[in-house]
Amino acid sequence: MVVKDELEKLGLHYIDVKIGEANTIEDILPEQIDKLDIALRKSGLELMDNKKSVLVEKIKAAIIELVHYTEDQIKVNLSDYLSEKLDYDYTYIANLFSEVKGTTIENFYLSHKIEKVKELIVYDELNLTEIAYKMHYSSVAHLSNQFKKMTGLTPSHFKQLKNKRRGTLEGV
Repeated sequence: MVVKDELEKLGLHYIDVKIGEANTIEDILPEQIDKLDIALRKSGLELMDNKKSVLVEKIKAAIIELVHYTEDQIKVNLSDYLSEKLDYDYTYIANLFSEVKGTTIENFYLSHKIEKVKELIVYDELNLTEIAYKMHYSSVAHLSNQFKKMTGLTPSHFKQLKNKRRGTLEGV
């Protein structure tokens, strides 16, 4: 919405605005680009005119959407999913992502999965078996091993730490 508002303020007509991309009807003049960049920075956003940076942001957005906002498990490998969704060869996007972010796509994906697992543990609405199923792990053991590898804690220990931090109102 911020991007749309700023484009309208500059008198530019957009066809569509998506994460990492805005298509306008008319060409944008250099001074309009400068004004747009300043306005977006004030809102905590950044104008990216580098195609590689835009692609990396699209990769991140696709993974975040998959982990945090999609209930369904993908029917193909992550590599095939990203290649198909972004219309690029996976080797190219994997190398680009590693070069720009300093980590692999797989590590970024696993980090987000573990963050989502932490969130689900903290909410305390699902048990570990249900979390493993929801997050598409083959077993609780697989989830626990990956969780320990990424955080240094078992899910049970993480949950205990969360419970210890919460005090009663009388204890405050």
